[in-house]
Amino acid sequence: MEVNTYFNSRDPAFRDPTGAVADGTRVHFRITLPRSLSCSGAVLVVQRDGGGVHVGNMFWCGMNGDDHEWWECHYTPDVPGLYFYHFELRTSRGHSALKKDLGGSARPGGSEDWQLTVYDRNFETPDWLAGGILYQIFPDRFRNSGNRKQNVPADRRMHARWNEQVEWRPNREGKITNSDFFGGDLVGITEKLDYLHSLGVTCLYLNPIFESHSNHRYDTANYEKIDPLLGDEKDFRVLCDEARRRGMRVLIDGVFSHTGSDSVYFNREGRYGPGGAYRDRNSPYYPWYTFRNWPNDYECWWNFVTLPNVRETNPAYMEYIAGKNGILHKWLELGASGWRLDVADELPDEFLDALTRSVKGYDPNALVLGEVWEDASNKTAYGVRRRYLLGGQLDSVMNYPFRDAILAFLGGDHASLVMDRIETIVENYPPQVLRLLMNSLGTHDTERVLSVLGGEPVGFHDRAWQAAQHLTPEQREIAVEKLHLASLLQFTLPGVPCIYYGDEAGVEGCRDPFNRATYPWDHEDETLLSWFRMLGAMRHEHGDILAEGKFRSIYAHGDVLAFERYIETEKGEEALFVAVNRGAENAVVPGIDYTHAKHVLGARFRPDTTPGDDFKLPAYGCSVFRLPPQKKE
Repeated sequence: MEVNTYFNSRDPAFRDPTGAVADGTRVHFRITLPRSLSCSGAVLVVQRDGGGVHVGNMFWCGMNGDDHEWWECHYTPDVPGLYFYHFELRTSRGHSALKKDLGGSARPGGSEDWQLTVYDRNFETPDWLAGGILYQIFPDRFRNSGNRKQNVPADRRMHARWNEQVEWRPNREGKITNSDFFGGDLVGITEKLDYLHSLGVTCLYLNPIFESHSNHRYDTANYEKIDPLLGDEKDFRVLCDEARRRGMRVLIDGVFSHTGSDSVYFNREGRYGPGGAYRDRNSPYYPWYTFRNWPNDYECWWNFVTLPNVRETNPAYMEYIAGKNGILHKWLELGASGWRLDVADELPDEFLDALTRSVKGYDPNALVLGEVWEDASNKTAYGVRRRYLLGGQLDSVMNYPFRDAILAFLGGDHASLVMDRIETIVENYPPQVLRLLMNSLGTHDTERVLSVLGGEPVGFHDRAWQAAQHLTPEQREIAVEKLHLASLLQFTLPGVPCIYYGDEAGVEGCRDPFNRATYPWDHEDETLLSWFRMLGAMRHEHGDILAEGKFRSIYAHGDVLAFERYIETEKGEEALFVAVNRGAENAVVPGIDYTHAKHVLGARFRPDTTPGDDFKLPAYGCSVFRLPPQKKE
């Protein structure tokens, strides 16, 4: 083998198995050193996060070519957790350490320990989402059925027309209240299930649906009721039943770190009579909150007084949410297939443990998916290392690192740096988590992907500037070309693609609230819709690979990013090859043998080529083809 590194954690020649492992797995480590170092001893140093240090002697095990030699050892992590490791050498030049550099490799100058994620050997995640497609719906803005709404509070302002601009100006008191509504409802979603089915969608993710007094509904007023603008429990059950009939599930948003101040629990505004923690110290809800000086000085989420924090580990609150007859069970019984947890990093371990036990106790196949913006395998929140992905807590997370990597690549970041970001997540996450990652290009918390790809960066521009932003025809043409590439990566990288409602139809928009405009029924970008339907069809046709297939980097240089997803079968290894060219000029992927490959999507290979020819990609082009089974030596 060509020697250009001493160790690479992502190459089974150096570490086998690669990636995260179950506790009790015997891991084989090998390093290759130049003979000129005159190494007389090497050790593996492993530090368990929060635990002790293991130092294991490595043994000389043969030559690697004429001028390099192999040293090896085994290490078996016995309990779940994070383990950080490096190598120390005794050479003719003195003592030195081998540590991580870019791409998981060890080279002179490396400064970090490698991470080994060890998960509970009994950790399982639901199978039903793997290989599927998620679709995120902001309920007020997706579809208004036109049905008469019952018991809607009088202080809500309804838009007269579906396609009006969202309200972004402060009210007369200078406050942003998010109290303008378009009347999207559950019946409207049900009416569009066939449309969603045409995209290949297998799971709907609904932003909050419980009674609340803002259009985003993250200020829960009553966990036990559907918001009256959305409908009622019957409408929810029908939606879940009709979705199941089409092979879809429904995932709902759980906002459990805070409630609304305008709620039956806190009741600062007095909407719910004389009770509530704000108005009555004897209220059963008073212990849920932390008052520094009752009633007006209390802990709240990010200093928003309309979002008082709850004490999640308060026994009464935990029982209300996660008890046998609690909120989690109520909505699972009504048809939900799982929960997406808002701000999961602000939920303490004790609460997450109880929540997951409750959900899995009701239905082992129900999904628990958390909002985490960073690498969730090694996240530290409020001074505590989190253990979301080790078993017993989250099944998976929202995958913002992949979003950031994709958009950075299309924005001009070096391809090798982007590939390293992707490979880091693949290396750090357990495989059963990786296959269920929610891979979004946009959400209700980010700018619309078309606006990111084609428009001027928002930066510190105010809402008035954002309200006036629209892509020019030239900007939009480029943005759409880039969205083709971004969405192809989204649909083929490990995890489950999640379409933010309207992205497939060409909706633009800057930050909140402009990213929450209504779906443009009868005014969709048909070209984009056709593309997303092709992606959906591809994902279903090749679900055997895209559901469980491993990831392998092929080429990351210049304007080109290429990789394979592969599985082992009785006939040999089968793979999907994926390549994208973000540049305005033609590009090549060198040395790819596609002699017997089957074209799947995008640019085709020329039939007159021979093995080893460079594969050619057009400007802003992409290609997917399936490689036939190949026996590996």
